[in-house]
Amino acid sequence: MSIGAIAALIAAIAAAVLVIILIPTITAIRRTAVSVSTLADLLTNELKPTIRELNEVLVELKTVGGGVAQHTDDVKKFMSALGDTGDQIASVNRSVGVVTGVLGQAGVLATGAKVAGSYLLEHYLKRKMKGV
Repeated sequence: MSIGAIAALIAAIAAAVLVIILIPTITAIRRTAVSVSTLADLLTNELKPTIRELNEVLVELKTVGGGVAQHTDDVKKFMSALGDTGDQIASVNRSVGVVTGVLGQAGVLATGAKVAGSYLLEHYLKRKMKGV
């Protein structure tokens, strides 16, 4: 046998070994491709309705969000009016406090004037009685 024949024999054996080794790899790649194709079909069939439902939920959330935003303005207006009412009540309370203080002072002054009047009347009457 010549070197060329030995080289051809080695090449043929190497090609046969390579084919034997590649057959399981090629079948595994084929099974993987089939599995990926099945998964893609499943995702397409399952995700389309889910995405559609999510879009519907988003539309509902936008509607609810718009309603909440409108009511938020109403609540802000109400809270503003409530704050104004509180300010007015505080102003009335201050006025009532001032009037109460004035009335208290007037009561004290009236009592003082009454006592002073009684004292002056008594002294006047005592002097008048002594002088008569």
